[in-house]
Amino acid sequence: MCLINFHFQDHPIYHLIVAANRDEFYERPTAPAHFWEDKPNLLAGRDLSQHGTWLGVTKDGRFAALTNFRDVNQKTNDVRSRGEIVTDFLDSDVTASEFLQALQQKREEYAGFNVIVGTPDELLYYSNIQNEVATISPGTHGLSNHFLDTPWPKVVRGKAGVQEVATQNCAIQPDILFDVLANAEPFPDEQLPNTGVGEELERVLSSLFIQSEGYGTRSSTVLLVDHENNVTFVERTYQDGHFIEDRTFTFQIG
Repeated sequence: MCLINFHFQDHPIYHLIVAANRDEFYERPTAPAHFWEDKPNLLAGRDLSQHGTWLGVTKDGRFAALTNFRDVNQKTNDVRSRGEIVTDFLDSDVTASEFLQALQQKREEYAGFNVIVGTPDELLYYSNIQNEVATISPGTHGLSNHFLDTPWPKVVRGKAGVQEVATQNCAIQPDILFDVLANAEPFPDEQLPNTGVGEELERVLSSLFIQSEGYGTRSSTVLLVDHENNVTFVERTYQDGHFIEDRTFTFQIG
């Protein structure tokens, strides 16, 4: 997952509004969103290489989402799969705080990551680069491949789009948020962050929706949880930048 924009605890209808893009190599095998056969309480897409996930929810209201921290100098070999972090939280019954305290103890076993864990009532944020657990405040937030609310252009644009939808204070049609996520316009070079990947790649990675040779946005997810704990989860999948299908799930948190 490379872009997570969300609106939290500040809407007359919804506890939580999430609009997120997962960017990945096109060849990496992936299963679309489904309730997992081996963990039937868990709804998420699945990375078939390491069998973890990047964003998911459960029937009892647990939520987690993760992004990689972009650092060309970090060690990526002989480390644990970051996708297991999301899976482990969703498949547990410990509190978000307890989970992150335990995660801190093994933070060096993973390459850099950011993770959001909790429920529609309380969300916590943790990065193993900063190594600080933070409670997420009500309002609109954005997370890409740096820290929470780092003002990269794509984060700023994504937050603005989600906030505009949220501040209308009415029922939300997922397609409106998918339109926000589908913005493939790159930003001017002078606005790009410098993460060490080179100007050309920074430009490619700067848009909300990424299309390039071999790598790009594989799926977009919209999650809505209302005040009656009704969940709407819609995943839109792509291959080589082309639409494949929408998968929609609705349930009430038990």
